[in-house]
Amino acid sequence: MKKTFAGKARNKSFLGVFAVISAASTLFIGCNQKIEVKESEKILSKEPPVAKVPRIDDEDIPSDKRVIYLTFDDGPNRGTENLLKILHKRNVCATAFLVGKHATDSKRQKDDLEKMRADQLIELANHSYTHAHNKYSDFYKNPDAVVKDFDLAKDSLKLTGKIARTPGRNIWRLNNINVTDLKSSSEAADQLKIAGYKVIGWDLEWKPTNKMNLKGNHEAMLKKVDSIFFNDLEKTSRHLVFLTHDQYLNDADSINELDLFIEKLQKSNRFVFRKVSAYPKINEILN
Repeated sequence: MKKTFAGKARNKSFLGVFAVISAASTLFIGCNQKIEVKESEKILSKEPPVAKVPRIDDEDIPSDKRVIYLTFDDGPNRGTENLLKILHKRNVCATAFLVGKHATDSKRQKDDLEKMRADQLIELANHSYTHAHNKYSDFYKNPDAVVKDFDLAKDSLKLTGKIARTPGRNIWRLNNINVTDLKSSSEAADQLKIAGYKVIGWDLEWKPTNKMNLKGNHEAMLKKVDSIFFNDLEKTSRHLVFLTHDQYLNDADSINELDLFIEKLQKSNRFVFRKVSAYPKINEILN
């Protein structure tokens, strides 16, 4: 695919050797904690009192920097609260692709939705209302029903924008990117675009184990990030969309691995983080 950002990635390693990275880090003042806390909560017990995300415009991104878009699917769900704690601990922004039905499945999920809605570090986007009932082939056979499902999610979640991600499919529909992983979903994806949805997939996914924990470790994921930029495999040069899921952040190891992944990216001083709404050309009016 022809790249759409200013030039291809330089033929060099972007993560490099982390041993050379400065050891300086920001110390955060912890909030009040319960006397007895779960092991996973101990990892995230220190947070900044206020998190602020500096605005970063394209012209402000040096040529040696790369942009990473952290995205999390299927919320509100198990692990949503832990996700927010990680974002605040690292003072980094992200995008949550929400499932409309999940916002009404339990009181905790309703509460988590309101926490996300009020949090400036995370933006909310559309991941359908039903998540296709996890029957993806049947779901995409009816393009009109797919659009109605996303419309229902938009209305029920009170989403102001039309950035969307398709359940169970890595599909892109922007003016300059048209990708469908399975051709049987093409017509439904086209109808979403006609309806005004900016459909965005991902460049790299951190997948789960059979126990629904993050598979592997942060070092392996860092190498994958490095490889994508090194080989210029991202959909838009210098911009990488990263995907994982809220529900994988429900054990101490997974929480720690994601936290270390973000920390190492930050300390490398080679990346900036942005919300998906800042992805190149995503705000163009669709043809």
